[in-house]
Amino acid sequence: MGSTPTSPVEATLAYAEEFHVEDEILRAARRQGAEVGAPPILPGGGAALCFLATAINARAVVEIGTGCGVSGLWLLRGMRSDGTLTSVDVEPEHQRLARETFSQAGFSSGRMRLITGRALDVLPRLADGGYDLVFAGGAKLEYADYLAEAVRLLRVGGIVAFDNALCDHQVADPAQRDPDTVAVRELGKLVRGDDRLRPLLIPLGDGLLAAVKISD
Repeated sequence: MGSTPTSPVEATLAYAEEFHVEDEILRAARRQGAEVGAPPILPGGGAALCFLATAINARAVVEIGTGCGVSGLWLLRGMRSDGTLTSVDVEPEHQRLARETFSQAGFSSGRMRLITGRALDVLPRLADGGYDLVFAGGAKLEYADYLAEAVRLLRVGGIVAFDNALCDHQVADPAQRDPDTVAVRELGKLVRGDDRLRPLLIPLGDGLLAAVKISD
């Protein structure tokens, strides 16, 4: 977690985060992400994505925000061997680096569909109920719109997940009112208030807000 823990709670969270060890391919992709301004999901959140994809035997996954391939690689490692990752990002160079990451990890080009474009332009073109998991790590101000699209895209039993759900510890502090924090806080209210979803907030990484779609 970077700094030395100063309380038992911080030490416990650090232990939980460090429990999940990345290999050199993930570490290299993480370094690239930092260099090009595409901060990736932290290891705990990535491991949670891999776990969720494995638990539901995910075959079709949508990722909003390709970055340099860190979250995508965690997802691919949890998906079925015949699964396809559809990943959307506005930066073609980031996607080129992500494709290299996936190739280095042994995944063929047929396992991924990288689409360059704005997520809210691309998502409406994807099939209703055609996906097992939707992961969003893009623009926080668009999270509410991503949620609406994800619920449409998911089959019943599918999972939607959002990175940065704790917003660097700011979401829990009502005094924090910057636009990103407010948007993430409002997302939590939307997820909790949607009868079609059964939510879970996982305090790994910078927080992963996940929800199972239980009805149409």
